[in-house]
Amino acid sequence: MSITAERRAALIDEYKTNQSDTGSPEVQVAILTERIKNLTEHLESHKKDFHSRRGLLILVSRRRRLLDYLRRKSQERYQTLITRLGLRR
Repeated sequence: MSITAERRAALIDEYKTNQSDTGSPEVQVAILTERIKNLTEHLESHKKDFHSRRGLLILVSRRRRLLDYLRRKSQERYQTLITRLGLRR
């Protein structure tokens, strides 16, 4: 369910905005999206795992807040990020 250190490093390299960037909203949203995808796959096969479902809802709301923040700060960065990640909205 969690992502490996190599996958996390690859996501940081792909979505970073400058050389030493590890915590920009783009990187955080990309990591959260990867975790959400993994949890969604898990819940498809374990339908009664309600504790993980609650964790999924927490992750989705955290990603939503980060995306709202990014949309307020820079509409252009927001649009490019959701198209790169394939998110709706």
